[in-house]
Amino acid sequence: MNNLRPYQQAAVEAAYRYLRTRNDNPCIVLPTGTGKSYVIAKMVSDAVTKWHGRVIVLAHVKELLEQNHEKIMDHAPEIDVGIYSAGLNSRDIENPVIVAGIQSVYQRACELGPFDLVIIDEAHLIPLEGEGMYRQFLADAKVVKPHIRVIGLTATPYRLRGGEICAPENILNDICYEAGLKEMIHQGYLCTLKSKSGKAKADLSNVHIRAGEFLPVEMAEAFDKKNLVRSACQEIVELTRDRKSVLVFAASVLHAKHVVECLTELAQQEVGLVTGDTPALERAEIVKRFKGIPTGDLLETHAPLKYLVNVRVFTTGFDATCVDTVVMLFGTASTGLYVQVVGRGTRTHPGKEYCLILDYGQNIIRHGPVDAVTPRGKRAGNNGGESPVKECPNCGSLIHAAYQICPDCGAALPPPAREIHGYRADGTPILSGDVLENTYEVTDAFYTPHTKKGADAGTPQTMRIEYQVGVNFVSEWVCPEHTGWRVNVLKSGGRNGPACHHRYPPVRR
Repeated sequence: MNNLRPYQQAAVEAAYRYLRTRNDNPCIVLPTGTGKSYVIAKMVSDAVTKWHGRVIVLAHVKELLEQNHEKIMDHAPEIDVGIYSAGLNSRDIENPVIVAGIQSVYQRACELGPFDLVIIDEAHLIPLEGEGMYRQFLADAKVVKPHIRVIGLTATPYRLRGGEICAPENILNDICYEAGLKEMIHQGYLCTLKSKSGKAKADLSNVHIRAGEFLPVEMAEAFDKKNLVRSACQEIVELTRDRKSVLVFAASVLHAKHVVECLTELAQQEVGLVTGDTPALERAEIVKRFKGIPTGDLLETHAPLKYLVNVRVFTTGFDATCVDTVVMLFGTASTGLYVQVVGRGTRTHPGKEYCLILDYGQNIIRHGPVDAVTPRGKRAGNNGGESPVKECPNCGSLIHAAYQICPDCGAALPPPAREIHGYRADGTPILSGDVLENTYEVTDAFYTPHTKKGADAGTPQTMRIEYQVGVNFVSEWVCPEHTGWRVNVLKSGGRNGPACHHRYPPVRR
């Protein structure tokens, strides 16, 4: 098998160490786009070739089954891998490795024979309570072989209704390895993210929550208003003129159709649509066109699609590295769904510098930075106190709640908005520690050299630059004569010199 990336190898070793030292079941947490399938393939290969075991890999959608089957075959061609899935019209039962859809096998564990290891992809879909399909399968599998072990993999170790998927009473009991999203971005395995809050937002303050999520009908009604759809689509077209692959998540099928009609008119090009009712062959062709794969025949070829609208179809199991814009034209109270949707754009792709996240449902404010979210039930904000962030009504910037004047546009800020459904942001914007980018007219600038008090003779000076934005001033300290790491400290007001924060790439001279 080919060499794994360092973090993938570390994840595999952590899982083995866990199984050797504990009697319960571990979970591996890897961000979307970091190659969970390769980790699965490695563990399957080791289990069969090194320990002469038998493995079943479970997932819930056929795309994941196909991906896992392909990766195992690619990296361990000597292993006989079968597929048990009604959707893929295959019912293999005697192979040493079986990749199976949980819907197809949850009542057939005894027919499939004994397994030593169960690997669950997208493990956040395991129910926390009740006799779900995974629980039924595992209960029957333990009758066949009592000492069966389970390893789960997911990008979001928490459930729709809140709470973590790992607990002593759950199928998975503890996280054995977790790679951070920001760490993966900094190491170049994922692309960075930039976010912008849409000007045209739906009002979800009166939408009810049931079972940890907004009521679908009420949420769809909030988004599917003619003026809101048109204003949002106008902004989407304007903000994505230099984007290549725009994935839009709509609130309902009817809302999606209205969005497609409006985008088609405004962008003057065909817009793809995929819902749960889209036929498999049609869906496959639309996805190929969105990925830029030629389709058609000798007589007719179909042009690539820049825009693809869906209704929660591509939240998991959708591997399109080309996505450079994710549009959330829906709201969710589910932290897991929020992270999964944003994760559709984190994969690297040639020519893709970053992925733009356009949020029209206040999801970033509701859940916080995607690399530092806290599952519902653990948010400090739910215990009282004001949200640490708020949105500037003038420019849409998401900033700290303490600001009375927006540091980006100079607008006076209103008091903090009331809490919505008990949810408060843990931080913002889409990545912790980042800021939203906006451009504003500077009417004047003032430059002042500065020598640090008590500095030795010959110490390089810094320069304070004050930009006038409207009636306010924003200060920046730069160190043009310093070597090593560039220093760039912006302040709104204030007269103190900068600390030397070595946090930016080296200046190339």
